[in-house]
Order: sequence, then structure tokens, then C-alpha cells
Amino acid sequence: MNVVTSLADIKEYIEEACKKHGRNTEEVNIIAVTKYVSIDRAKQAVEAGVVDLGENRVEGFQSKYDALGNRAKWHFIGTLQSRKVKDIIEQVDYVHSLDRLSLAKEINKRATRKISCFIQVNVSGEESKHGMDPENVLTFVEKLKAYENIQVVGLMTMAPFTEDESLLRNCFRSLRQLRDNVRELGLEYAPCAYLSMGMSNDFPIAVEEGATHIRIGTKLVGKELE
Repeated sequence: MNVVTSLADIKEYIEEACKKHGRNTEEVNIIAVTKYVSIDRAKQAVEAGVVDLGENRVEGFQSKYDALGNRAKWHFIGTLQSRKVKDIIEQVDYVHSLDRLSLAKEINKRATRKISCFIQVNVSGEESKHGMDPENVLTFVEKLKAYENIQVVGLMTMAPFTEDESLLRNCFRSLRQLRDNVRELGLEYAPCAYLSMGMSNDFPIAVEEGATHIRIGTKLVGKELE
């Protein structure tokens, strides 16, 4: 798989989606999800110009970070167990899966600086999806005031795996509205400017609906287990 070509194709999709809705392409950050590929493929992504790398597992994060270090911005996008926070928190730039106070407490305890966090929201209501219920988000945000090392930069969701465009749009729009509600609170520790939504199968729709961070795996770096 040619990462350079794939990246160019993805950027074309983003440009088209942004034109439709009067957005600036620079607002959209492409995160290469490297969970299913080797360190060499992750290096290819960086060399192709990808700035942001995302990992779902602590072990994968550690091995890729050891190889690439500060050549990339690091996003932890998978479910994070509280007991494993200490293993990544000094290296990670963004955590996309903050969904409970116990995790916030551990991040706050282990971090030596403010950590940029996305609150993960289960907008679709699917039992297979992680994240908090949408109706609990505002209360959760208010409780995070107690944690000085938590900076809520945005919200994250995983849409259903479907070709039903209306269902996808509703999911993304719901997250955007919720993001706007948090932003309107005007909290210094929760500016909540970003939306982490959209993956290989649905990212053009996510961009049309306001995504600022899209998480692309197979369509960008392929899938070849280490």
C-alpha cells in the first residue's frame, strides 16, 4: 500500500467535503490509526507528511513511541484502563477516550502537565460502543473542574458501521450540538473546540458535519498485523 497516494486521496475527499460546507481544510486533522500495522508502516506515514498518529492499545503505543518519539503528535484513541494510565501519560499528546471520573482522577494524579482530553460519548447508544451517555456529558464536564491536569479540548464518538447516510449524519450532528452546548458554558478548563469523529468508512460525512479530527486506519495505512 502506498501511503503517499492514500494520503493524497484522503486530502481530496476532505477538500471536497470542506468546499460543500464552506470549511477550511486546515481545520481538519488526519490521525493515522496504526493499531494494525508495523512500526515501519507507521514510519512511512510520518515520512509521507502525517503529523498525528493514533493507537488503541498501550503496548502498541509504547512500541511506536519508542521508535518515532517526537516525530509525531500522539493520540491514544482506545479504551484506557486506569491502571495503565501511568504507562503512557508522559508521552501522549491527546487522550480521546475520557469517559469516567475514575479515569480522570488517575490521569490527573499521574500527569505532570495539562493533558488534552476528548470526552468519549456513545451517541449511537449501541451496547458494543464505549463512551458515556450524551445526557450525562454536561454534568461530567462540570465535575472535571476539580482536576487541574485535565483540559477538555473536545468530544469524540464512534458512529455505527453502516451505509445509512442519514443515520451517520444524525450521529455526527448530535455530537456537534453537544460540543456546542459544552462550549457555551465558557469554561476555561473545557474550551471543547474539537470533534473527533469519522473513520475510514465515513470520514467525508464526518467532515461535512464538522469533524476536526478524523481517525483513519485501513484507508490510509492499510492493515498488516505486526
